[in-house]
Amino acid sequence: MGAGKLKAGIIGCGNISSIYIENLKKYDYVELIALSDINLEKARLQAEKYGIPNVYTPEEILRHNGIDLIVNLTTPDAHYSVSQQIISSNKHVYVEKPLTIEKDDAKKLITLAMKNKVRIGCAPDTFLGGAIQTARELIDRGEIGKPIAAHASMLCHGHENWHPAPHFYYQYGGGPLFDMGPYYLTALVHLIGPVKQVTAMSSKTFSARTITSRPYFGETIRVETPTHINGLLKFENGAVGHLVTSFDVWHTKLPCIEIYGTEGTMLVPDPNGYNGQIQIRKKDSTEWVNQPLSFGFTENSRGIGVSDMACSILMGSKHRANEELAYHVLDIMHSILESSERGIHIELDSTCEKPEPLVNLTN
Repeated sequence: MGAGKLKAGIIGCGNISSIYIENLKKYDYVELIALSDINLEKARLQAEKYGIPNVYTPEEILRHNGIDLIVNLTTPDAHYSVSQQIISSNKHVYVEKPLTIEKDDAKKLITLAMKNKVRIGCAPDTFLGGAIQTARELIDRGEIGKPIAAHASMLCHGHENWHPAPHFYYQYGGGPLFDMGPYYLTALVHLIGPVKQVTAMSSKTFSARTITSRPYFGETIRVETPTHINGLLKFENGAVGHLVTSFDVWHTKLPCIEIYGTEGTMLVPDPNGYNGQIQIRKKDSTEWVNQPLSFGFTENSRGIGVSDMACSILMGSKHRANEELAYHVLDIMHSILESSERGIHIELDSTCEKPEPLVNLTN
């Protein structure tokens, strides 16, 4: 462990790795020293582009005694196996969302991490951005009174028109809920609190998708997961929420998130970003009022959760994008799909603490 910093590496050098590498190079509590991928050429190209000194095979980076923390940026179907190997190597792991595809695998990781006395962190960390942190401060300050309800919507027509490899998004473990739901659910849990019950309905409008992006232009994807999901959420504090995620909608004007309180309503921007305009309209007001952001990290700050985790390890405190929160979000998503399949209310078997708001996490 370095003086005041954790030595870090990355496994998985696909599309999302660029922003992680760029940001981790400038955050205070981590020193990114190595990249790895099963395709070593990908890792070499990223290392050359960003000036990272070491490129290793996955086996080599796991054996490296000088690395304290590994960021797992593999595809979701590999999250469990790769994270398990990282933890078994007695290294802290921070994994892209979701924590795992299956709940049982997530439980195994958490148990193993406790045994090996290492930490698990998990994306998304967008809730640590300026927009969601400011929204949390406004709610905690009572600007809209007590939150009693919420609406969240992520509606689009899927990834086959732009993503270079959209296949996974239509397989089990993909779909709009598992792809985008973590951003919205993590934000809602951070703003309102944990969820105790869900009820849902879902559908699959198109049985196949034709790719119009490169390099798989013209290829057909068989859709194996629901692509339009409506979920009702009962929060532990009594508030009721509605989450709709879809890859079947061409156009929409619905807001990303609205929080309804006893004293007014708050519009919260896209939780898949760190910036955006917050607006409040109080019960006796005739207009919406823009709220200035009171926190930093308004640019694309992916990786700030890694920095917060490293800081917390060094300081002996609890990190915010932690395994308890990630497992609860995973549990909510699985419960939504189970409710839809079985036509029943689902009581969650998990809970979590609302993450502590940021006070002053500098980069």
